[in-house]
Amino acid sequence: MDETVKPVRVPPQLSVYSDKHVTHLVQTLVSDLLIHQPDDPISFLIHQLQRISVDVPRVLLFGPPAVGKNTVAKRLSAELRAVHVTTDTLLLDQSEPSSQTEQVPAERLVLQRLKEIDCIHKGWVLVGFPQSRLQALSLQQLGVLPEHVVLLEAPDDVLLQRFQGRQVDPLTGDIYHHTFIRPVEDIITDRLEEGRGLSEEQRLAKLQLFRREVTGLSSTYQHVLKVINGDQPHADVYQQVLAFVQIRRRSRTPRILLLGPPGSGKSHQARLLSNKYKMVDVCCGRLLRSVGADGSAVAQQIQPYLENGRPVPDSLVLQVLQERLSQMDCSCRGWILHGFPSELQQAKNLQESQYQPNRVFFLDVTDEVCLERIGLRATDPISGQRFHAVTQPAPNSKVQDRLQTRPEDRTPTVEHSLEQYRNHSAALQSVYPDAVHIDADQDPHSVFESLESKLTTD
Repeated sequence: MDETVKPVRVPPQLSVYSDKHVTHLVQTLVSDLLIHQPDDPISFLIHQLQRISVDVPRVLLFGPPAVGKNTVAKRLSAELRAVHVTTDTLLLDQSEPSSQTEQVPAERLVLQRLKEIDCIHKGWVLVGFPQSRLQALSLQQLGVLPEHVVLLEAPDDVLLQRFQGRQVDPLTGDIYHHTFIRPVEDIITDRLEEGRGLSEEQRLAKLQLFRREVTGLSSTYQHVLKVINGDQPHADVYQQVLAFVQIRRRSRTPRILLLGPPGSGKSHQARLLSNKYKMVDVCCGRLLRSVGADGSAVAQQIQPYLENGRPVPDSLVLQVLQERLSQMDCSCRGWILHGFPSELQQAKNLQESQYQPNRVFFLDVTDEVCLERIGLRATDPISGQRFHAVTQPAPNSKVQDRLQTRPEDRTPTVEHSLEQYRNHSAALQSVYPDAVHIDADQDPHSVFESLESKLTTD
């Protein structure tokens, strides 16, 4: 720790208030500025603050062809009294004769439409765009940031079957289906026409294009994304979409707690999350060793325990943790805590502090796998860095030759730690009943993908 630089600390009350009220507000205002780029930003922001209590919807729907997204979007926009924006309409408008000599990119067309007064005051439901990760990133750079993103999914054989049963209302352009979506009124049924459109080869090509792009699109919007099974009755699909969209999303600073037995991969997953999302990796054991060596008054209390291999008292651990979590980087970027708590009272003490986690994950794995993994761990006595023969090998033979097995990684000690974890795991789960359980008996990349997919689970 650099003693010449004093860490900036955020009072816990201010951190909680910011997490609850400020973050979402700032993100909304910055998004509005990027989209509209007003000549007088101060007056514009005052106007936005005056109307922000309306909380207008910003919804994006996407999915494969024939999944029903256009029907859902039209009904949803009517329910929310928001503007129904489709790229088909935007592109059709642009195809009409005009003085323009160049086609405007789709991203710009969408931006221009969302800047119009009706979208500003009513909100919008966008469907049909973006169709790729690059287009999604381009929209984000332009400041188009939906608050709710819905992915409707269904198997390809279901989608191809729906293509064959399509019917169109010639007066409204609404799409129906022989079995999936039927009109409510007989007068509409009487005027339906068989749907005309793509050949079977074109349908397959569109499906294949979607399948290639869906993973990238989903990852771009993962923090506001809800995947809904479209292979259900239309009314059920719509109600699930509506329920999701009606949840007011507040972007919370992530405060992640990773729990699991020794060898479950907590440190490795924390490092991956920190590297990708720039959250602060707070390993309790590493933090205690760092503080114990910094010469402070707290260090003098901690050091005897560390030297004798005894557990540091909970009161001291909490003091050190709260000191670290109050610093500016943790308050602004969020944090990932692992190595604490390990039993019921510690978890209760953490919950009673100002630094409760808002996302908790249990990494589940058997004792046999944990013992096997820890047997492949070793530590560099010079740098203190821990390596693993599979997931994080030593960078060169020189480091490899000096690696040592820590006392706590020896089999008898690990077996005792595993027994202790099993004894306390049920109590920990009682403190965090909404925690997400992740199967950690997979390769690290698959575990990381599972964590990512659950980061914003409501």
